[in-house]
Amino acid sequence: MENNKIVKEYILCAAVWYKELQLKKPEVLRLRGLSPYNVDKGIVLCGWRHGNCIYQMVAIYGIYDEDAGESIQGFLTSLNRFVDRKEGAEIAFKTRQIEKSITHPTGLFSEDLY
Repeated sequence: MENNKIVKEYILCAAVWYKELQLKKPEVLRLRGLSPYNVDKGIVLCGWRHGNCIYQMVAIYGIYDEDAGESIQGFLTSLNRFVDRKEGAEIAFKTRQIEKSITHPTGLFSEDLY
């Protein structure tokens, strides 16, 4: 019998996708499925709040956030996907992680979740 279980996607944590930061060994993350499956370049750093992600990048790369190139603040989901703040808000509302729909044009903030 086939398993027809529907898997819910929910928000796990804050994340920042630094699209232009180079990895020394991208295959360590990419080939093992450790980076979000919808990320094709750069690195995604995760944390409790977006500030935690930014501080990790500064500590690892030794540069300021504004010098890291293109980046997107968003969230990591339970299905190992990176989503931006707007899609994050839709997912969080749909899964009842937040009580009301986010109307702010920027989208979801980690403070809205926890």
